[in-house]
Amino acid sequence: MAIYLPSSAEEEQLMLDELTPREIVAELDKYVVGQNDAKRAVAIALRNRMRRQKLTPELAEEIIPKNIIMIGPTGVGKTEIARRLAKLANSPFLKVEASKFTEVGYVGRDVESIVRDLVEIAIDNVREEKLEDVADKAELNAEERLLDILLPPSPAPRAAETSSAGGVVIDGSTALMESSNRTREKLRQQLREGKLDERMVEIDVRERNFPSIEILSNQGVEEMDVNLKDMLPNIFGQRTKKRKMKVNEAFEYLIQEEEQRLIDMEQVTRMAIDRVENSGIVFLDEIDKIAGREGGHGPDVSREGVQRDILPIVEGTTVNTRYGMVRTDHILFVAAGAFHVSKPSDLIPELQGRFPIRVELQSLTMEDFVRILTEPKSSLVKQYTALLETEGVKLEFTSEALGEIARFAFRVNESTENIGARRLHTIMERVLDELSFDAPEKKGQQVTVDGDYVRKMLTDIVKDQDLSRYIL
Repeated sequence: MAIYLPSSAEEEQLMLDELTPREIVAELDKYVVGQNDAKRAVAIALRNRMRRQKLTPELAEEIIPKNIIMIGPTGVGKTEIARRLAKLANSPFLKVEASKFTEVGYVGRDVESIVRDLVEIAIDNVREEKLEDVADKAELNAEERLLDILLPPSPAPRAAETSSAGGVVIDGSTALMESSNRTREKLRQQLREGKLDERMVEIDVRERNFPSIEILSNQGVEEMDVNLKDMLPNIFGQRTKKRKMKVNEAFEYLIQEEEQRLIDMEQVTRMAIDRVENSGIVFLDEIDKIAGREGGHGPDVSREGVQRDILPIVEGTTVNTRYGMVRTDHILFVAAGAFHVSKPSDLIPELQGRFPIRVELQSLTMEDFVRILTEPKSSLVKQYTALLETEGVKLEFTSEALGEIARFAFRVNESTENIGARRLHTIMERVLDELSFDAPEKKGQQVTVDGDYVRKMLTDIVKDQDLSRYIL
């Protein structure tokens, strides 16, 4: 059955496009602790996208996105800010790691696949929206098709058959149709009430298995995939086969088939490309891994090549995709990197110039760790409490326990590698190791984690630095 968003959720989704920068920061505050400078930068960038769309086409064409580089150690919220930004923006969003790409001529992913992947995401988003619009009609059509299978339509009579009953002339074909309609409506009622769900029916399903073909080509792997997807259905046709399934499964399958028939994919494609070109967002993570100039040895030589390949995408170019040509002039790029070894100035000057906004994220303090444990909507404390509640165990943390967890996380970060808030996940797993294991036997109990319990679980490990490097 189709699932619909409540009207309030639909209104909320529409309202997100009108959020002020202050409201955008407030939304990000629900999920990310601190880092106000980074939140302000992305809030202004997002608001400028909306401002640009209200300008005349001539002026809007001249306004280029102000791309952002977020600089800071791992685990301080760079990726989380980008993830939440994408949900707020209601825009096509793609997160990629810059280190996955290689210079043209090397084996690996081509940077143009960034745009191709972004278009695929936009296509899926628009298709989902269109599916909601046609869901009711698709369900009705599928219901009619399923009733036709359960009760095949009567063949049309060859001639009008009449009979006389008590001096009244009755048209036999009309009586037969009325009887058939009554039976059909009874079946419809039973179908809607779920009384026919377990009955088996036979329907035609489309075959999706294509013969395997090996083709050697100097073309990029992504382009090969694009071409084969387009070619194969045309070469082998759309074959169908009979398959038996339960009524409820058949109904779901027929709904999907009807939805695909009702959606105009050409319109979906046009809308998706327009969204990518005007409001697409790409989060380019680990950009520091490709920072470097010529003069290195071995594979590092290709780093500058990757930067030079990324440059035209960020600067504005036209990329060929299976859905047509896509311009990247107004896609917003948000890059992020720890820059422990390299510096932003190690990027080639042309690429530096395409990221005019630089934001430095701060390392997390012990107070930040305590806030991260409790404040965000999906904080770690809320997650673990909910997980153990499924076993019937009521879990509570004292404020002293939270302070101790934050203190241990901070100490381990200082004495080993600083991995930011991610250290809290490891510490929490270690603290709750015994409780998680014994939870099924503690059903109905209330467990309080206090400072003494945290110290008992962690002190010995933290004291032994060699051990803590492996365990925490």
